[in-house]
Amino acid sequence: MIDAAAEDRGRIGPLAVLPLFWQLRGRRVLVAGGCEAAAWKAELLAAAGARVLVAAEAPGDMLCSLAARWPDGAIDLRGGGWDRACLDGMAIAVGAFAADAEAEAFRAAARAAGVPVNLVDRPALCDFSFGGIVNRSPLVIGIATDGAAPVFGQQVRSRIEALLPPGIAAWAAAARNWRPRIMARGLPATARRRLWSRFATMALDGAGTPPAPGDLDWLLVPDVVTAPPGGRVILVGAGPGEADLVTLKAARALLAADVIVHQGPCLSACLDLARREARRFDVGGADAGAIAALLARLARSGRETALLIQGDARANPLAAAVSARLEAASVAVSVIAGVAEATHPQRPGTMPKAPAGAPRFGMPAGVAAAPFP
Repeated sequence: MIDAAAEDRGRIGPLAVLPLFWQLRGRRVLVAGGCEAAAWKAELLAAAGARVLVAAEAPGDMLCSLAARWPDGAIDLRGGGWDRACLDGMAIAVGAFAADAEAEAFRAAARAAGVPVNLVDRPALCDFSFGGIVNRSPLVIGIATDGAAPVFGQQVRSRIEALLPPGIAAWAAAARNWRPRIMARGLPATARRRLWSRFATMALDGAGTPPAPGDLDWLLVPDVVTAPPGGRVILVGAGPGEADLVTLKAARALLAADVIVHQGPCLSACLDLARREARRFDVGGADAGAIAALLARLARSGRETALLIQGDARANPLAAAVSARLEAASVAVSVIAGVAEATHPQRPGTMPKAPAGAPRFGMPAGVAAAPFP
């Protein structure tokens, strides 16, 4: 029998910084400085709903224009620069200064007032930083490199921007609006996760089309919301163990799982696709009977449980043996296939080699190339 000692506690590696999402709507924040960098920070904070006090001795044209056109007076421009009294009642403070001495004085004053502080282009003096932002509000994605490679962070943001069409924002707003009605149904955790998983599939597959009122009714159909009293087991084929070779269906199963059972570190890259709070059990070289017993126990406790299998789960002898035991124990089980192996792995920037005896230029044997006109 596999006991709790097999549970893997190391679910996340070290973090250079902790990503946090700060609720600033209606709260007061201070921006000190009159340059373009100060104007950008003031605009960013106002976009998050903050009431921004900008203290600047010589506010630039961009800052003056921003304060004049921002609605509801959310950006209040004060001449004469900052002083310690400006920090009273502030949620956060941001400073943009040319002189090191003034930046250090601002940091000292903010810390004395108990206000978290950011100094533009001075990471060593900051309590927090502003990373790259992908804005599909209320879906907001933050990207940070801890100051190590800002340009790299910008490139990552561009890639994510291309993957998420603007229409995804409407689906994120729908999730927020529909949530009270869904929570009012009193669904068990397994049913809620299944419902939100279906919602995510709808949103990502239909991001170019806004959600319709009937979509919520479709989400609440009985086969989704009426979850069985027990959980279920999914045998997930992980392919050769590389995260980018996991099928989309397998990735969704890992993301939905409450518990993931795996064998050793060979599939550790695939575990990164799972939720951070999901429990993980490394069962090492345990046999099919012990693994099936663990899976059955977890499923009967109402958990969505995944067994991560290398290669194609349909052709794996261990998966077949575990599946047979689970079915005999009347535990719901399904199988998600994976690619059998990586094909022609190559170093980046190299061309795959043609098999021995293959014709040059990819022409089939016995077929002559047509002359160019």
